[in-house]
Amino acid sequence: MATKIGIRQLVEFVLRSGDLNETKNSQNTALNGARIHRRLQKKRSQDPDYQSEVYLKTEVTMNDNEYLISGRADGLKITDKSILIEEIKTSDQSFEELSDNTLELYWGQVKVYGYLLLKDHLEFDHVTLRLTYFQVSTEKITTDEQVYNRDDLDRFFKNLIDEYEYWLVLRANLRKTRNTSIKELQFPFPQFRTGQHELAAAVYKTVLYETRLFVEAPTGTGKTISTLFPAIKAMGEEKIQRLFYLTAKQSTRRVAEEAIDLMASKGLKLKSITLTAKDKIRFPEQDVPPEKDPYMIGYYDRLKPALSDLLTNENSISREVIEKYAKKHQVDPFEFSLDASLFCDVIICDYNYLFDPLVYLQRFFIEKDTDNFFLIDEAHNLVSRSRSMYSAQISDQKIAGLLKAAKKINTQPSADFQKQLKKVRRVFSQMKKVLKEDDLTEKITSEVPDKLLNTLSKFNDFMTDWMADQQPSDFLDSAKDYFFDSLTFVKIGALYDDTYKTRIMLEDKNLLVKQLCLDPSHFLDKSLDLGLGAVLFSATLSPMDYYQSVLGGKENSFAYQLPSPFPAQNQAIMVTNYIQTTYRQRPFSQDDIVESLHTLISGKTGNYLCFFPSYGYLKQIAILFEEKYPEISTVTQTNSMDNIARDEFLNKFQDNPQQTLLGFCVLGGIFSEGIDLRGNRLIGVAVVSVGLPGLSAENNLIRDYYDQENGRGFEYAYQMPGMNNVLQAAGRLIRSSHDKGIILLLDQRFASYRYTQLFPNHWYNRQKLKSLGQLQRAVDKFWKGVSDED
Repeated sequence: MATKIGIRQLVEFVLRSGDLNETKNSQNTALNGARIHRRLQKKRSQDPDYQSEVYLKTEVTMNDNEYLISGRADGLKITDKSILIEEIKTSDQSFEELSDNTLELYWGQVKVYGYLLLKDHLEFDHVTLRLTYFQVSTEKITTDEQVYNRDDLDRFFKNLIDEYEYWLVLRANLRKTRNTSIKELQFPFPQFRTGQHELAAAVYKTVLYETRLFVEAPTGTGKTISTLFPAIKAMGEEKIQRLFYLTAKQSTRRVAEEAIDLMASKGLKLKSITLTAKDKIRFPEQDVPPEKDPYMIGYYDRLKPALSDLLTNENSISREVIEKYAKKHQVDPFEFSLDASLFCDVIICDYNYLFDPLVYLQRFFIEKDTDNFFLIDEAHNLVSRSRSMYSAQISDQKIAGLLKAAKKINTQPSADFQKQLKKVRRVFSQMKKVLKEDDLTEKITSEVPDKLLNTLSKFNDFMTDWMADQQPSDFLDSAKDYFFDSLTFVKIGALYDDTYKTRIMLEDKNLLVKQLCLDPSHFLDKSLDLGLGAVLFSATLSPMDYYQSVLGGKENSFAYQLPSPFPAQNQAIMVTNYIQTTYRQRPFSQDDIVESLHTLISGKTGNYLCFFPSYGYLKQIAILFEEKYPEISTVTQTNSMDNIARDEFLNKFQDNPQQTLLGFCVLGGIFSEGIDLRGNRLIGVAVVSVGLPGLSAENNLIRDYYDQENGRGFEYAYQMPGMNNVLQAAGRLIRSSHDKGIILLLDQRFASYRYTQLFPNHWYNRQKLKSLGQLQRAVDKFWKGVSDED
């Protein structure tokens, strides 16, 4: 299988030089650029000889390896007498402001197309190359043409490949070493746990069948190694060339790094990299404008030596490794990590690098590439994350302050800024007027907020040029913040379809406008389709048909559910059928909850966690419990805990404690998933209520949308998200084959079929308890049985 190299990637890597200057970067979106391309191509297509999006390719042999150089020319016109190739570029800058290197890159790309075309058409000895530049802010079109003969383009392409040869040979040697090590690699543990071998086989088959797999693998299965190992084995057979391990949390990224390091200790040799968010990997001295940033000035002139040094000496490329080499070669660490990722076999990163329409990795995901395969960890998190990615909001709250600050600056640029921002304010005022005339404080509609989007789009065009000419200041920072809000809103507006609603709200004197994506499944489907296939996995992915539906796998995926690898008798599931926690019943059940918690923790000295659906409910029960049982040590989660406070909370849960500790936490919070209190650090988990999200206008919109789609609105908007939080919280308890403990579900709804059908298969031994007395006996019996076994 020939290794693919995109023409744009090839040209940019070889020919790019000079600074990495963010102020010159276009704010034009790929979506908008594609729209402009189609518009110009449609106009050109009136000529019957004109073809759009023409795929061109050639194979190059280097170091006994085949490389496929390929790309799509925007336009092609062939007649009996001539050939013309057109490359269309869009940006916010005027053509005259483009740097020499930018033009060199543009022409370099179209010259490669010219070379490939003459290679296929020997009857011609020259070709006309046309560069068409569309300035988005003014819609001005600039066209330039150059004629090249076959010898010129042959020489250009040869020089390009000769320059790239070092990197081709480097990559080929890296992959040869990689594949050899993978063929010899054995599973890095003496034996497979229960379910691990089956999961690994299912992942391997998913690669072979080029499809998608949804997997529920309970805690303890070893999901990370069981997905990475078979995918890497398939890589060694060149079924894929690049693996993306996508996660929602930093902690799961570390688990993936540890799994790769473990395989490396067993002989695996491949390049892996962990991508860190831009705002977390900047050096202190970079707190200056880009044109003064020493790591951006001359970045591309130092990039290749830095890459060569890194790739020659490192295999596991963590944040610390990136920072080390970025310092050494004085290159921006974030951009350096992205450039290094092009040479890596495994890329560990956040969901947004694939799915987010604003920040996805364009160098990998402009078009489908079957060399790529995706592993999506903790996939249940992607439901809410993706809704956020495809939604946006903007308010007029900041406008008055910006205008007031600008008025104090007596310059023409300030006057121009005020003029443009007042146009935005005027649209907000008109929208407020409509609401007030209808005597409304809120309006929900399926209509695109076109007038606001059009005005903001023009404001964005103005700001792109305006910001480039301003000196750094607090005012400029504030103006940029609003510009980015506006830019995000407009970009999301371009995606608006029948899965969206617009919510317009008056809050005090301010107007807030939200574009809400209720069902992002088709966007996720398109993103997943950019690779050969994908495995989406989690400890909690029930009911499977729900997750396949909301995560874009309804029509084209397989599902697989594994049993728990741990003995069922190590965990008791107790449902209190005598407690009601619906909102109206809460005042009448709080004493029963307090007594039930005390009964749970009285069974054995140890550490316990109790989860609640809200901070308010948590505080209410915690106060009552502490008043009645002051001798019991407690610790309470508070809102907005930082990492230090989080660690202090967890450090209280020591192994083999001499006195009982009860922690009060919130469902869906930082302690309900991603923490690992093994052994005797945790012996009981209680969950109060079925965890339904709070009633809200936006959740109701999701409910109404799915009622129309499949008649399951309440389940999709409330029940499934709530139950997932419950299962995640319960999953904190049994983390290894030696752990033992009780899960106490404090709500009679848990005993109904509506909820028991959502329980994991390994909860088959649940007990329904009708009184505190039954709970007391069940707790005592469990600990006595466990003690007898020991």
